[in-house]
Formats: sequence, C-alpha cells, structure tokens
Amino acid sequence: MTIKEVEIRSEPVELYKLLKFEGLVGSGGEAKLVISDGLVRLNGAVETRKRKKLIAGDTVEFGGEKFRLRLEGVTG
Repeated sequence: MTIKEVEIRSEPVELYKLLKFEGLVGSGGEAKLVISDGLVRLNGAVETRKRKKLIAGDTVEFGGEKFRLRLEGVTG
C-alpha cells in the first residue's frame, strides 16, 4: 500500500477534518460516521474518536488509502 504524504499547516488537526479535507468522505457528518463505525485506523489501530487530535508523523488508513501527516515546511 502506498503512503500519501499529507501536509498540514498546524498541529493538531482533528481526525474527522482530515478525512473531509482529503476528500475521502462527502461531509464532516459522513467522516464522523465512518470513524464511529470503526472503519478508520490511526497508527495501525482502529480509532473511533472523531475528534482525535493528529500530529505530524501520524498515519491514517481508510478506504484502501494510507496517509502520513507532515507539518508544512518541515522535511523528513
């Protein structure tokens, strides 16, 4: 599975917002539903907290895609 780098401007960012802004779901409400249904993995484990705070280096898996967060302007 290829990991897509997602650049964030500031930390932390809420999990449901990441799904929404990356276009993986159609709305914030849909994002909250898929999270509460246990369809999202954070750093390899199922995450059901919709407002879980994410920071650079976290990985999110959903819908066959995997994302790693990177803080804007920071390389590595």
